[in-house]
Amino acid sequence: MSILNLGILAHVDAGKTSLTERLLHTAGVIDEIGSVDHGSTQTDTLELERRRGITIKSAVVSFRLGERTVNLIDTPGHPDFIAEVERALAVLDGAILVVSAVEGVQAQTRVIARTLHRLRIPTLIFVNKVDRGGARFGTLLDEIAARISPAIVPMSRVDGLGTRDARVRSAADLLRLAEHDDEVLAAFVEDRPAPPIRVRERVHPVYFGSAITGAGIDDLVDGIVRLLPPAPVRAAVPPAGTIFKVERGPAGEKLAYLRMFRGSLHVRDVAGPDRVTGIEVFANGAARACDAITAGQIGKVRGLGSARVGDALIVRSKNASPDSPAVPEETKRSSFAPPSLETAVIASRRAERGALHAALAELAEQDPLINLRQDDERQEVYVSLYGEVQKEVVEATLAEQYGLAVTFRETTTLHVERLCGVGAAVEFNKVDPNPFLATIGLRVAPAPVGAGVSFGLEVEPGSMPPAFFAAVEQTVYETLRQGLHGWPVPDCAVVMTHSGYSARQSHAHAVFDKSMSSTAGDFRSLTPLVLMAAVRRAGTVVLEPIHAFRAEMPPDTVPAVLPLLGRLGAVPLATSPSVVSGEIPAAQVHALQRRLPALTRGEGVLESAFDHHAPVRGPAPVRQRTGPDPRDRKEYLLRVLRRAGLPQ
Repeated sequence: MSILNLGILAHVDAGKTSLTERLLHTAGVIDEIGSVDHGSTQTDTLELERRRGITIKSAVVSFRLGERTVNLIDTPGHPDFIAEVERALAVLDGAILVVSAVEGVQAQTRVIARTLHRLRIPTLIFVNKVDRGGARFGTLLDEIAARISPAIVPMSRVDGLGTRDARVRSAADLLRLAEHDDEVLAAFVEDRPAPPIRVRERVHPVYFGSAITGAGIDDLVDGIVRLLPPAPVRAAVPPAGTIFKVERGPAGEKLAYLRMFRGSLHVRDVAGPDRVTGIEVFANGAARACDAITAGQIGKVRGLGSARVGDALIVRSKNASPDSPAVPEETKRSSFAPPSLETAVIASRRAERGALHAALAELAEQDPLINLRQDDERQEVYVSLYGEVQKEVVEATLAEQYGLAVTFRETTTLHVERLCGVGAAVEFNKVDPNPFLATIGLRVAPAPVGAGVSFGLEVEPGSMPPAFFAAVEQTVYETLRQGLHGWPVPDCAVVMTHSGYSARQSHAHAVFDKSMSSTAGDFRSLTPLVLMAAVRRAGTVVLEPIHAFRAEMPPDTVPAVLPLLGRLGAVPLATSPSVVSGEIPAAQVHALQRRLPALTRGEGVLESAFDHHAPVRGPAPVRQRTGPDPRDRKEYLLRVLRRAGLPQ
């Protein structure tokens, strides 16, 4: 039996969850279709999801269609939860992109479609809500061709469009699909039996229907079975997979949602520092206990205490070739842009500050992009966000799941710093003014955008204990979360140019003497001073996030909108009679969204998505630092030495 890991994706309110319910009903998993409005759906399991009527967390449900097992992943549609969508995309074999027949191709639809194209995920398009007033057919197909892909193949027609009695009839054009399949065309030319037609990544069959009435669902199911490729079978290879979701069980235990790409993972297998203690595999509408999870399957794994979302789970075989990649290519998926907003979360009751930090740390396990930042001096915790709705969800989750009341400071834009050039610094062991028993030399240089922070050695790896090198490397990553202006330095190549330590020494009675011997703490304490000195010599520039935008509006309203764009710092790059596109600072996107309707008689439609970072205009904004400040040597040493109980 083949397996298909299928994602349902769309702009919010296009009908993803309703389509999931309809597919479960069609497959015989549920007897009655749940309602998003009534909070009775299978995949919206959180109380907050049921109350708000939106999907916040990705959910997995499994069912059979003929000889195929489908693991269906329902994803959020609101742009504030794009990280959940990203994690789902990492494990998919195919996708259904849902478009509303009334609203058409919306902003989030285009963002998701571009990502599906980039990741080469075969995709069916399902046009939902053909039974609603205002539903469109021909003009909507033109819109899909213009905004998603010109390579679309309509697979159905609609009678009674826009009425409750709308009916869908099949108009499958398999010949047009075959035109995009080289294997099928080759078989046709060579007069031999053709293999099954499969959807390629840039060719999209378009189905029309209604998740509420069931119109057109049978045709869609036929397309899922016949046109989307199954998960590849790779059993006789070392096991590897991707963790795409983490949650806590009833007893507080960590549950890791895992997609296996190759091999098999068994109970009691060792993966990194952890041992698998339990496995549940999704099948027939539920998760059932199993001894193993195999290639293509999705399941919940217990025992992976160190697991984090996005981790590649690898179990190295003793017989594996040293040349085989540690992480399979399937687990390396591109990602959406990180959050561009930040806010401080304040416990309403001072006594609950510790509990708040623990709760947010647990939420960060489920969503690493929350990116906790602790300010011990001001007793505040900062979280990263995509938008205001996400902030409301964090507040409600803390109240409902942890009993914590919180307030937020004003949301601010997250900037980054980029090195202007190359800088180096070194401090030597037992040479003033270095009070630590360590020699560290570091050189920093800008790395390509998106490369992240790297750490390398120009010293012999055996020149000192591995724990000391590990302490330097870990501290480098931590220190670069705050550059010269307090913002992260995300793309930086760091090389260790000097190293040295004092070997372990003991008194005659064999008592370890810290004052004469280096420890990892010496290297952790000295690294920020050396690294920030090197960064200061390289210099940094502060960059702000820039969104690409596309605004549609009645032609006669364009003259009123252009001055607003200028006041918001936007740069129009292309203008047509009814469309203006260009770039705008992320900090001004919300203002444009708020003011556009009034200038366009409520008809303006705005799409925006992160595009790049650009140097800020005017004075560089500064973010308040957390922890000891290595830019101020005297203050830094006072705090670090006091904390370590050493002479100052």
